[in-house]
Amino acid sequence: MAELQRPTLCCCRKVLTVPGKSCEGGRSLAHCRLVDIASASNFHSFKLRHFHLDLHLNFAVKRMTGWQVLELTPVQPGVQSLILDTHPSLLIHSVDCKVPGASGAPDVFLSLTYRVEPFTDYGSSLNISLPAAVIRPHRAFRVTIRYTTTDGPAIWWLDAELTCGQTRPLVFTQGHSVCNRSFFPCFDTPAVKSTYSATVRVPEGVTVLMSASRSAYSKQDRVFQFSMEYPVPAYLVALVAGDLQHADIGPRSRVWAEPCILTCAVSKLGGSVERWLNVAEGLFGPYVWGRYDIVFLPPSFPIVAMENPCLTFIISSILESQEFLLIDVIHEIAHGWFGNAVTNATWEEMWLSEGLATYAQRRITTEAYGEAFTCLETVFRLDALHRQMRLLGDNNPVSKLQAKFEPGVNPSSLMNLFTYEKGFCFVSYLSQLCGDIKRFDSFLRAYIEKFRFSSVIAQDLLDFFLGFFPELKESCVAQREGLEFERWLNGCGPPLSEPDLSAGRALTGPVQHLCDLWGMDAPDPQLISTFDLSSWSTFQTVLFLDRLLDRSPLPQEVMSLLSSCYSALLDGMNAEVQIRWLQIVVRNSFYPDLPRVRSFLHKHTSRMYTVPLYEDLCGGVMKCFAVEVFYQTQARLHPNLRRTLQQILFQSSALNTSTAPSLLTSPPSAPSSPTDPPANGTIALRDVNVSA
Repeated sequence: MAELQRPTLCCCRKVLTVPGKSCEGGRSLAHCRLVDIASASNFHSFKLRHFHLDLHLNFAVKRMTGWQVLELTPVQPGVQSLILDTHPSLLIHSVDCKVPGASGAPDVFLSLTYRVEPFTDYGSSLNISLPAAVIRPHRAFRVTIRYTTTDGPAIWWLDAELTCGQTRPLVFTQGHSVCNRSFFPCFDTPAVKSTYSATVRVPEGVTVLMSASRSAYSKQDRVFQFSMEYPVPAYLVALVAGDLQHADIGPRSRVWAEPCILTCAVSKLGGSVERWLNVAEGLFGPYVWGRYDIVFLPPSFPIVAMENPCLTFIISSILESQEFLLIDVIHEIAHGWFGNAVTNATWEEMWLSEGLATYAQRRITTEAYGEAFTCLETVFRLDALHRQMRLLGDNNPVSKLQAKFEPGVNPSSLMNLFTYEKGFCFVSYLSQLCGDIKRFDSFLRAYIEKFRFSSVIAQDLLDFFLGFFPELKESCVAQREGLEFERWLNGCGPPLSEPDLSAGRALTGPVQHLCDLWGMDAPDPQLISTFDLSSWSTFQTVLFLDRLLDRSPLPQEVMSLLSSCYSALLDGMNAEVQIRWLQIVVRNSFYPDLPRVRSFLHKHTSRMYTVPLYEDLCGGVMKCFAVEVFYQTQARLHPNLRRTLQQILFQSSALNTSTAPSLLTSPPSAPSSPTDPPANGTIALRDVNVSA
C-alpha cells in the first residue's frame, strides 16, 4: 500500500492540516508534527461535524445491522476520496451521499463507489470515492454507510451463562484504543472529536445504555435514542444492552447492573459518588458531562474500567474489593476532565490522559480521605512500576512517555504502568516546580478551560504551563540538568523524580517492618504475631503480599509458617488480597495450599484474576494442575479469555494435542482477540489501573 500522508494537528486547533503548511493563524507547523500511524484515515482532509448511528441488535445471530450518517466538511482542496478506519469483521453493504442543493434546489443523492483495503492486523481502510460535485471547500455533505457487524474486537456478545444473572444474554462494546473501527466506520484517532447521536432497536426485555444522554425511548417499538452534545473521539462511543436495572445514588448519578448484583453495587457506593464529583469540581472546574452513571458488567469485561462519558463501564468483580472500587471509580471521574474533555491527540502520548488522570485521582483522594491514604496507594502503585522496570530493563523503549511505535503495532500494547505512574510522577514534578499545590490546581483548571473538547500534544501542556508560570520559564526549569522536560518525555527508565510520600509512613511503615521480619534468616513467630493483618486496610495487605512476592522463591519452612499464620485469614478477604497470596503459593510450589488456587479459579472467571495465576502455574512446575483446572472451568470463560489461556498453556508445552484435541478451538499459533491485553504481563493486567 502506498504510504499515507501523515497528518498534523493545527496549532490553532481549528482545522486539521498537513506538515509544511500554515494554520489559519499563519503559524508554522514544523513544531507540531502529529502523526497517528494507528489510523488509515485521511482525517486531516475533513471536519467531522456530527455522526448518527441507527442500529438493530440481533442477539440470536450476534449481529448489529444498520447505518451510519456522517456530516462532513472538506477543509482541503483537491480531495477526491474519504478514507475511514474499518475492520474485516464489519461488512459494508452500500455507501450513499447527500449533497445540499444550491440556491434552494432539491438535495442531490448519489451512490458512491468504495473499496476496502488491508491496513494492519487490527483494522482496514474504507476508501470512498467522492465526485467533484461533493467536494466543495467548507460546504457540508452527508455520507450514509449501511453495514453489518459480525464478530469484531469492539463488540462482546455474552451468552446468558456468561452474565452475572445467567438468565439473559448481554452485549457491550469496548472501543479503547482502536477497536471501535469494528463497531462503525470512523476516523479512529483521538485527534478527531465530534458530537454524535444514535437510535438502537432491541428485543423485548432488553435495556440499552450508551455513553451519551438518552433523548427518547419508545417502549412499544423497543427503540432507544441517544444524543451526545459535546465532541468526543471515536473510542469513547460505547453501548451496552441487556437485562439492566438502575438505582439512583445521587442527584446526577445512578448505578446500572443486572438485578442480581444491583443491591450490592448500590450498597458499596452509597452517596460517595456525588461527594467525589463535588471534590473534583472544586479542584478542576465544572463537570461538563451532565450525568455520571456507572454500569457494572459481567466478569468477561476485558479491563477493570472504562471512562466512557456519562456512563463509566466497570467490571463487577471489583465489587468485593472496596478500596480498589473506590480508586477505580475516582480514577474514571478524573477522566471527565483529563482524557474526555482534554484528550491526547495520539496514542503515543497516552500519558497526557492517564498520567494527568492519575494525578487528579490522587488530588481527589487526598481531599476526600487524607494524604496518608493517598500516599499508601501511591507507594503500592510505584512498587509495581519498579517491579515492571526490573522485568523490562532500564533501556526498554516502552518506558518512554512519548512512546514511538512502528506501523502495525497495536496502541493497546502501550497500556502499561509507565503511562500511568511515570506520567503521574512527571505531573507531580511540575506541581513541585510551582511550589504550591493550590497554584497547580489553578493551573489545571485553566488548562481544562483552555483546551476543553480539544486533543492536545505534550507541547501544548508544557507551553501552557510555562506561560502560566512565567517565573519558571525565566528560570529555565525546562532545561534543569538531569530533569529536562525532554528527558522526562523521551528518556527510558524509571521516573526522574518521585513525589515525597512520607505522609503515608504511618501506614506503610508497619508493612515494611513486617516484611523485614519475614526476610530474616529465621523469622520470629512471636514478633510476627504482634502484627494483626485483619486490622489492616486492603492496600496495606496487598503491599505486604506484593513485597513478599518480590522475594520469592522463599524457603519451604518460611512458606509453611506463612501459611499457618495467614492462609485461613486471607481466605476471608477480597480477591485482590487472595490472588496475591495464591501467586506466592504457586511461585513457591507450596502444594498444601494448592486447593485454594483451584477454588479461586473456579470462582473467578475474569481476565484480571485468571491470567496472572495461569501464567505463574505454567511458568513453574504446576502445568498439569493448570490444564486440569482449565478443563473444569473453560465452559464458564469468555471465548476470548479461553483463547488467551490456551496460548499460555500451549506456550508452556503443558498440553499434548494428540491427547486433548477437544481442548482447542484454535491452533497454538492463533493470535488472541485484538481486544485482548497481552497475555504476558501479570503486572500489566493486575497492577495497572486499567481504565483504558
